[in-house]
Amino acid sequence: MVAPVARPHALREDRAWTLLQEVKDPEIPTVSVLELGLIRSVKQGPAAILVELMPTFLGCPAIEAMQQMIREQLAELGTIDVKLVTDEPWTTSRITEQGREKLRCSGFAPPPRGDSLELHVLQPHARCPYCDSSDTMLESSFGPTLCRAVHYCKACRSPFEQFKAI
Repeated sequence: MVAPVARPHALREDRAWTLLQEVKDPEIPTVSVLELGLIRSVKQGPAAILVELMPTFLGCPAIEAMQQMIREQLAELGTIDVKLVTDEPWTTSRITEQGREKLRCSGFAPPPRGDSLELHVLQPHARCPYCDSSDTMLESSFGPTLCRAVHYCKACRSPFEQFKAI
């Protein structure tokens, strides 16, 4: 019987994943970058730990803040290189179930699940994160950031934001 071969840097990579759970989105501090699916990989390189960050869109105003927060959170592990991923787009399907629930509890409607083409079109209705009503309407496709739209709930009369399905 052959003993399993341990990866030499597995413990450091595992610790990095644990520490990343504490890095919160600067715009929605109740949800972590891991729960939003913004981290593609963590790898120990020859000189540094490489963290691949997938922003919701390339013009996201929080990119630099997230990179800095990641470097600070992982500083105990040595040199940290946070690389912006540009060869693969982030999609809302990367948001974890825990992340979707935290978004809802924070007053955001998570995007619908799935990968079909019609999900890439702006949703005219979204379930209200406050009262769970589906009697809502799209107020504006332009939210505070490019990845969100503003909806209005007719039942509880509350405005809320929804992540656009991308």
